[in-house]
Amino acid sequence: MTRFQSRIRRSVRRSRAEDYLLIILLSFAASVSLTRLFLEITGYPQLGGQELHIAHVLWGGLLLFIASLLPLLLANRWVYPLTAILSGIGVGLFIDEVGKFITQNNNYFYPPAAPIIYAFFLLTVLLYIRVRRQPSPDPRDQLYEVLEELEEVLDHDLDAHEKADLGKKLQQINQNIIDPDLKNFALALLDYIENGKIHLIPKKASTFSKIIQKVHEFENKHFKKAILRAVLSGGLFALGVNSLIQLIPLLAIGVTTQPIQRRMAELIQAGLLTKSGNLDWFSAWLVLEGSIGFLLIISAFLLAFKQERRGINLSYLSLLLSLTVVDLLLFYFDQFSSIFTASVQFLLLWGVLYFRKKFLAPSR
Repeated sequence: MTRFQSRIRRSVRRSRAEDYLLIILLSFAASVSLTRLFLEITGYPQLGGQELHIAHVLWGGLLLFIASLLPLLLANRWVYPLTAILSGIGVGLFIDEVGKFITQNNNYFYPPAAPIIYAFFLLTVLLYIRVRRQPSPDPRDQLYEVLEELEEVLDHDLDAHEKADLGKKLQQINQNIIDPDLKNFALALLDYIENGKIHLIPKKASTFSKIIQKVHEFENKHFKKAILRAVLSGGLFALGVNSLIQLIPLLAIGVTTQPIQRRMAELIQAGLLTKSGNLDWFSAWLVLEGSIGFLLIISAFLLAFKQERRGINLSYLSLLLSLTVVDLLLFYFDQFSSIFTASVQFLLLWGVLYFRKKFLAPSR
């Protein structure tokens, strides 16, 4: 009598999913930034005639449609990086015009549009961080990964190193798998990998792998602890001073609010503010910006005087608050002129995480 087995509906994470998501993030950020830069330089041209206006949201939708079709029509592995690139560019072109679709007058420069785009980007970053965490080994997941990598056999694109890696994965699956049918299937695959006549190609490093290797060589040569500590300390100090300067208009707040209003008028005249905005929110932004700037300066001094763990923890908290809270208000008032500042904060945060992972042993 045949043993009844229920269908397994549990999802399986695709191999290299974190790489594809990173490509989407980079393409998305580049798409929004370069689109705004191009429009600013060219004076916001319109493609169309007197009646038609072909907005770039349409090109974004077209790219998203192509990106959705490719993995449905083609089974090759090279489709996934291409899909990630098209998806990132497409969603960037699409969401860049969100201001037009949440206002009755189709206001492309609607102030909350920039914070909405930035918040969407941050949510995608959080998803990337979650996906990047390596899941606990599972034989079923590993078998999915092996079946995907066997496409290299069909394409005659398997080298000796990849073959050995497949053999190790199948051996590990056989040691951990419980289902006897899947175990026999994995054993058959292992036998084919080890004894079958498989066309192997000489191992040839791709352009991307060569770049990664050069990056690792540069990292091992130049990213010494003292050098990185000095770079982080200087970067955090400079960013902190720049943020602390924002508190200057508030120094006379106990006497009058005119310094703040005068500062807002100056920013509006300089084109940094699209509208006068709300005085309370603007004051809250200045206070938060200056307060976090003060914390960044403290963390810079802690790093400079080799109080590394305290300095790294404080800078991590300060940069995280800047990126998730302060920058939302900053993008509301300064719109996309603050992209450079946010990029510097992301780079410093990456440096802080890198320093903590490489040079600071876990606290016990």
